[in-house]
Amino acid sequence: MTYTVLIPARLASTRLPNKPLADVAGKPLVVRVAERALQSRAAQVVVAADAPEILAACAAHGVRAVGTRAGHPSGSDRLAEACALLGLDGDDVVVNVQGDEPLIDPALIDAVAALLPAMPAAQMGTAAHAIDSVADFVNPNVVKVATDAQGLALTFSRAPLPWWRDGFASGIHALPQPAPLRHIGIYSYRAAFLRGFPQMPPAPIEQTESLEQLRALWHGHRIAVHMAASAPGAGVDTPEDLARVRAVFARQPQEQRG
Repeated sequence: MTYTVLIPARLASTRLPNKPLADVAGKPLVVRVAERALQSRAAQVVVAADAPEILAACAAHGVRAVGTRAGHPSGSDRLAEACALLGLDGDDVVVNVQGDEPLIDPALIDAVAALLPAMPAAQMGTAAHAIDSVADFVNPNVVKVATDAQGLALTFSRAPLPWWRDGFASGIHALPQPAPLRHIGIYSYRAAFLRGFPQMPPAPIEQTESLEQLRALWHGHRIAVHMAASAPGAGVDTPEDLARVRAVFARQPQEQRG
């Protein structure tokens, strides 16, 4: 199986301005993400950038990048344009690795890519892991997913999912069993589906939950879910996150961090 990793990167960020260019052990954040993705079995890794500064940073470190329009409303729109620029279509598999995940496990990327060839009914793939704390279960920033017997997503929600009717009668003090699942924000797509996704009308439930993947389910498409053994590496959304990631890289030997 061959597949392409696309990494969407935009310069504007409310909580962390110029995030893709933030220094992480001597290299821009987006370059660190690309380096991790290059450790996977992907045939190519390409940054889909919205600004010449990102393109220049990638070029300086030997990372392939393509320029996309700055006005895209979502990462999916940006990746759809990148697919067209790269000539990806049909059943070509594309994996969306977020541009703020410099600690992502390359094996997770491979696993999510492998979902689509193994499950012809699915147009998208993603990942999840078992939730082990009540705090995460009730946190609306932790997206939950429920799956069917074949490992296909039934729904996603910011609310506690599933709702344990009897166990939660007096408040949420314990987790239902089997453990609820936390959604991991990595996606694989068939390229033809990805190129058409931005043209699908947004779904009412998508707009209510602010979860773009619900658009695919609402329109009748299936999403396969890989069950990961643990949570992925830390992402970077805030200055505090960036400090934590920098500390991780600082602890690594020079030859390991690159």
